[in-house]
Amino acid sequence: MAVSYSINIHFSHYFQISPTIIEEYGAFNISLINDLPLFIDPFLLFNSKDPTFIKLHDDIIRYLRFLRRKSVLGEANEGLLRSWYTFREVKQTWLGFSETGNKGSGLGMGFARALNRNLHTIFSNFGTEQITQGSHLEKLCLIREGVGRDNISDFTTNLIKEFLLEYTQTFALRYLRPEQLRRIIVEKVRFNYKTENWGRDTYELPYYDGDYILLTPKNILTRDDNWINKTDLIKDFDRIAVSVSDSQIRAQVNNYLLKQLPKNPTARDKSKAVSATFLEFPELIEY
Repeated sequence: MAVSYSINIHFSHYFQISPTIIEEYGAFNISLINDLPLFIDPFLLFNSKDPTFIKLHDDIIRYLRFLRRKSVLGEANEGLLRSWYTFREVKQTWLGFSETGNKGSGLGMGFARALNRNLHTIFSNFGTEQITQGSHLEKLCLIREGVGRDNISDFTTNLIKEFLLEYTQTFALRYLRPEQLRRIIVEKVRFNYKTENWGRDTYELPYYDGDYILLTPKNILTRDDNWINKTDLIKDFDRIAVSVSDSQIRAQVNNYLLKQLPKNPTARDKSKAVSATFLEFPELIEY
């Protein structure tokens, strides 16, 4: 006689709720075994017609403008860099890259220093762009090696964490049983622009394996690279350079690029040369 085993893999399985309910709510039915290679793309917030998502993007840009102002004034010492720029991975979404479970590296001081430096040098006009339609978080990391969609997603997730907490709490109180929930104090929920620090708050959330869980709307997730990404930036460099209207700048750009390239350059040589050119002419990033 065959024996049937039932394994709780997804959120719906573990919490004994129909996947259809999660689908109709608009959330992604996450796996509670391992992170899934899905990422929150801030451009999907920017490009959304949903006022809630548009406001989330506006709030992200407001915070980055705050960081830029502090960067320009030179007020971000090591302690403030840690407070304002570093974030733990929001592992409770069960999204992103991890070898096992849902634990990632988060955003440490390397990310903090690079972003602070870029905000008052390469991206000194962030929030007041003249060429692009709006400001975009992704461009802050376009030229830094080792920063990809996972880092952008981590940063975005932390900056919209209050929304994700409220989104999940609303679902949990509506559809889950009281014994499936825990009252949780969560750190770094919202930023207070008067006191210039992150505050905490308390939520009723789904609880699994010693930790709370966050649900994420499906329509802000991507499994591919971010809409704005370094790979396309390097690949499309020639087209970007041609689009610059100032002939003098175009000539300077081409001359600088040629000086960076060795004889018989490899693909890696070209990538390094293009990155150096963007550092020298940051306005190209806008184009």
